[in-house]
Amino acid sequence: MSYQSDRSWSDNFIPAIKQIVGPLLLEASSFEIDTTQAADLVVLNARDKTIAARVRRFGYADRYPYDFTIRSSRDSGAKTELEKIVDGFGDWMFYGHSDESETGISRWMVTNLASLRAALIRDKAPWKKKSNSDGTHFVAFDIRDLPESCVIAANFNIDMRKVA
Repeated sequence: MSYQSDRSWSDNFIPAIKQIVGPLLLEASSFEIDTTQAADLVVLNARDKTIAARVRRFGYADRYPYDFTIRSSRDSGAKTELEKIVDGFGDWMFYGHSDESETGISRWMVTNLASLRAALIRDKAPWKKKSNSDGTHFVAFDIRDLPESCVIAANFNIDMRKVA
């Protein structure tokens, strides 16, 4: 699929992703802040946080329940998500699976990309290469093979096999 086609499909899930990720970025303010600054909630970081988002089509969650994939190359030569992540971009990655109606998210996880980068540098992030017939290529990670620090949140139980 082309970038435009992929983006058009995945953008339909942005409202659902915002509902899931938003609570992970907010926490109740302290008594002092609440009583002196009229703030009931605070954002966890005082800087911009960038979040990569990938939504898989319905059916993949059952086949690959613990995997998450990142595009590693395109036959066109366009820069990919993996290159951007390795270059230091992105703080978190939302990885979800669409529901059967393809209007909502049924299964999701949020990963810490700084922890993933550290695991890649330390050779503690095993991956498998995968290719689609449409000229896109991916690396697949099993979340259970990564350090626990890579997992920020998930709506399913992740029984970590080993912690790197």
